[in-house]
Amino acid sequence: MMKKFYYILFVFCSITTLFAQKKVSVKQANSLFASKSYVKAAEAYEQIIQTKQAKQVLQNLGDCYYYNFQMTNAVRAYGQLFFTFKDSVKKEVFFRYANALKGTKDFDKGDALMSEYLGFEQNTPKFMKNVTRNTPNSFKLQIMTKNKTNGDFGISFYGDKVVFASVRNAAEKAYGWNDRPYLDLFSASVDDKGQLVKVEPFSNVINTKKHESNATFSADGKTMYFNRSGEKQVKVGDEKVAMIKIYKAEFVDGKWSNVTMLPFSSDTYSVEHPFLTKDGKKLYFASDMPGTLGSMDIFVVDVNEDGAYSQPRNLGETINTNQREQFPFLTEDGTLYFASDGHQGNGNLDVFMSLKLSDSEFDKPLNLGSTINSEMDDFNFILDEKNDKGYFASNRTGDDNLYTFIREDNKQQYLVEGEVRDMKSAELLPGATVKLYDENGNLLEEVLVGKDGSFTFNTEPNKKYKIMAFKDFYIPAEATFDTSQKGKVYIDLQMKVESYYDAEDIINKKEDGTVLIELENIYFDLDKWNIKPQAAQVLDVLVGLLKKYPYMEIQVGSHTDSRASAVYNLRLSNKRAASALEYLVQNGIDRKRLRSIGYGETKPLIICPKNDCTEAEHATNRRCTFMILK
Repeated sequence: MMKKFYYILFVFCSITTLFAQKKVSVKQANSLFASKSYVKAAEAYEQIIQTKQAKQVLQNLGDCYYYNFQMTNAVRAYGQLFFTFKDSVKKEVFFRYANALKGTKDFDKGDALMSEYLGFEQNTPKFMKNVTRNTPNSFKLQIMTKNKTNGDFGISFYGDKVVFASVRNAAEKAYGWNDRPYLDLFSASVDDKGQLVKVEPFSNVINTKKHESNATFSADGKTMYFNRSGEKQVKVGDEKVAMIKIYKAEFVDGKWSNVTMLPFSSDTYSVEHPFLTKDGKKLYFASDMPGTLGSMDIFVVDVNEDGAYSQPRNLGETINTNQREQFPFLTEDGTLYFASDGHQGNGNLDVFMSLKLSDSEFDKPLNLGSTINSEMDDFNFILDEKNDKGYFASNRTGDDNLYTFIREDNKQQYLVEGEVRDMKSAELLPGATVKLYDENGNLLEEVLVGKDGSFTFNTEPNKKYKIMAFKDFYIPAEATFDTSQKGKVYIDLQMKVESYYDAEDIINKKEDGTVLIELENIYFDLDKWNIKPQAAQVLDVLVGLLKKYPYMEIQVGSHTDSRASAVYNLRLSNKRAASALEYLVQNGIDRKRLRSIGYGETKPLIICPKNDCTEAEHATNRRCTFMILK
């Protein structure tokens, strides 16, 4: 406790002495935070001497840094918050702290916190290794500008050019969120080295003194949709927010005009990142409008021939999570690419793809792997399928930058995955262990099954494998397979394991959860512990059971009556339990699978008044029990 006290004292003294030049009140800092002036709010919180509101100060300070991608500072602030106040911190802060840790490549701590948040185990390095091997493509990347502080993102195709958003316009008013210029749209060409050249501001009809970003264009280049931030900040809860809206513009007589806000834009929620399909019939976008599952979901509207729009439709739980889904992009065949920090990934926003199943349904998203996704935000993926080239944005270097990529076929990968279920009930069995062996029986890898009951292993071509599933009180299940087929092998194994008590009549599960092998009682002579012939017959049944199930481990327990001292009975019961164990070993059972314990007179089946038991009652209390451990 004293060590913790000094650490807490050090934490707050550090905050006090580091920024002691001028005093700022918590109220002033909170006001800056509520208006999303995160840079100035962080400076203010760092100067605060008071500690009565330390919990809120540290959380807001961490959030200021987190929302501006300053993950090292975010980890520092969140770390101080969790050290002192973890038990009362809201769950959503666990999510942000976990991603901040991942953003600094501290995956051990980040996964531990994310596991607490999700309620099941996370192992990011292992997941990314597996998914990277399993993705159909890999990507070769090239940053598109030598200046890595331009804040470029929101790229889109524009004929033979590209249009993107940037803070390059340094003459514009600084934006409080990050103290950088407001975003404008720019057009550019891409040279043969993947560099942005001939960069020019987009039409001043489109660019204003507010934020403009994320343009998308019709196939003929005469219609565009883009984002613009709202004219005023609106109070939502305790915060004031300028909502992001989608606007439409038309190219008439050589210039952009007729700029109008779309009817489903609002002052009470944001709509952003529009993407218009090539046929011009659907407009996809991200929003936190009513009906959103998380902080941001992907929606779609139909664009009718008369220019009207249908009601927005949420893409549903397959695509959207309780976190952020943003930056939709669809290829001509309907494959959806988007960014998410809700689906499992490398940390923060990752790029995912989802195949189109029908006009309104998409397949389960697939992470594109670590050849494109980093531990920071990766997003705004767009693809020229015919040439296997495209662009995306990432802040992996500390600032938003654009990258060009070349898409290649991934090398042949071999994968086996499946689920572990109870044979009788077909229920998933989280907590089971699944092991992968080579054809010589050597253990290659093992995983602990998470909440979803699933497992995944990467394998190699032209080899044979065995896979086994283990769960306490269950008979292990096994399957063999080989990867001699051509191309990628996908094997879905339903590992159905049967409980011992379902398989054997003499095995029963008690109300307290213990699993006992119920055999005839073993009798010992008075004050003796040697195995009599009748006892040997009973133990032979146990030997047969243990040989039938070579992974079963048991505990032999011995009990006495109460006709001697407690110490004497405890010693006698230990000798009898050990004697039974030795009989099992002598008959071929590995000692490692066995435990013995003597209970003496402490757990009688029959409690006699005044310790006045009949001979039959004493005999009932003298017994051996056989409990399955695993």
